[in-house]
Amino acid sequence: MKASDTFWDSAADKYARKPVGDEAAYAKTLERTSSHLAPKDHVLEVGCGTGTTALKLAPLVAEITGTDISGRMIEIATEKANEQNIPNVRFAKETTETLLAQDARFDVVTAFNMLHLMEAPAQTVHQIHDLIKPGGLFISKTPCLAEKMKFLRPIIWVMQKIGMAPMVHFIGYVELDDMMRDAGFEIIESGVYPTKTGSRFLVAKRR
Repeated sequence: MKASDTFWDSAADKYARKPVGDEAAYAKTLERTSSHLAPKDHVLEVGCGTGTTALKLAPLVAEITGTDISGRMIEIATEKANEQNIPNVRFAKETTETLLAQDARFDVVTAFNMLHLMEAPAQTVHQIHDLIKPGGLFISKTPCLAEKMKFLRPIIWVMQKIGMAPMVHFIGYVELDDMMRDAGFEIIESGVYPTKTGSRFLVAKRR
């Protein structure tokens, strides 16, 4: 088990109890995401956490698979799916690498608030590209901390040293957009919400 797995396993139960930080921004993200989904779609959510978003989107699509590196997050997500009796959602502890090894392919891949937490964000975007069927969509929202939250860098560094924060990349808008284009995506929609944290919403089509 990697150190990041251990961190998120230990944080899972507290994370599950934490309310949404900005309800309006979350609602906007769901609304814009939903507008790009179709009843026939098979969807993958990378970094699904405790499954809240996947469960909200499930009624709009044929099937949704939620994955996370944290086994505890997946346990909580599965419990929620069973409690809510949502049959077309499956949660599994997987990575983009293990999914590619299974030759898995999806109509849409989503990734919310997780690219900045990956060891190699650009590599992850390339892997996500390969998980999407030709012409399919990658829908993401990424806190671009280099835009408005640079002051957090020394604070996070200290927290990482004492095991209270995971790896965090300070990505900017241009860098994020370049990652998408370099991986073979065409950006077809963008937005920033919540604006105070500079979280960039993108819809990108696989070329």
